[in-house]
Amino acid sequence: MSRRFDHLGDVEALIAVVEHGSLTAAAVALSTTPSVISRAIARLESRLGSQLLRRTTRRISLTEAGRLYVEQTRAAFALIDDAERAIQGQEGELSGRVRLSVPTTYGHHRLPPLLQRFATQYPRVQVELNITNRNVDLVAEGFDLAVRLGTLPDSGLVARKLEDATLCLVASPEYLQRAGTPRDLDALAAHACLTFVMPSTGRVAPWWFRVDGQDIDWPPPAGWAVSDDVLGVVSLAEHGVGICQSYDFIVGDRVARGRLVEVLPELRGRSRPFSLIYAPHRRLSAASRALIDVLAGVDSRA
Repeated sequence: MSRRFDHLGDVEALIAVVEHGSLTAAAVALSTTPSVISRAIARLESRLGSQLLRRTTRRISLTEAGRLYVEQTRAAFALIDDAERAIQGQEGELSGRVRLSVPTTYGHHRLPPLLQRFATQYPRVQVELNITNRNVDLVAEGFDLAVRLGTLPDSGLVARKLEDATLCLVASPEYLQRAGTPRDLDALAAHACLTFVMPSTGRVAPWWFRVDGQDIDWPPPAGWAVSDDVLGVVSLAEHGVGICQSYDFIVGDRVARGRLVEVLPELRGRSRPFSLIYAPHRRLSAASRALIDVLAGVDSRA
């Protein structure tokens, strides 16, 4: 009787290529050579009768068939991991790896204390953290979890809201002494507004206000514009370049220390959601589920 799953090593090679981005990186991760990885993938494609990877001189990407296959096989490996942990009964000794992608705002100002708590509780779990304002493709790029900002499209992924983050306007005392303090929206339009260019659209992000109980999206005037890293507008504001809109959790400490001053507080009241997204529950490893609980503020020891 032949073995049904003697090709699992080839599947592991494919997943390693997807997770690490190249044959060479996958070979390093699996302690082998790129040629061995390439042959493993060729055997797998021959077995399935379908192309799984597109290869160019610059990058490797999954075909649609490859995306579906990797999604399902990663889920299968996660189930095997969970089954082994259940048999071993190593409560409190959870191990494994979780790949997490977060935007810069969350990565620098919300995540560190949460990861410190997670590392204390689960010292054997390795977290690979990607901090970027680009929306990664969880399946194609091999991420287990991601934090997203704003209203989420219907993608078939699970979304769990982490918080509604309140927005405010701030400037440095030096800037306000030099340029004056705006008293209304008309006056604000005459100031140096530090804007952020959204990577998804290439357009300047509007500022969100609440005026007389009505929500408005206000287009800040053209002038200073920051791209890629939204925290750049806060740094510029702190050094007296102009006025920016940011989240309370980012600028609150600077305001408390007098480095920044809130401007037009009567316009505050709007917020934007931060959400955690991941594949449906049955595809998650135990380590991923534990990290979800920590990020969502669930005490798994209760």
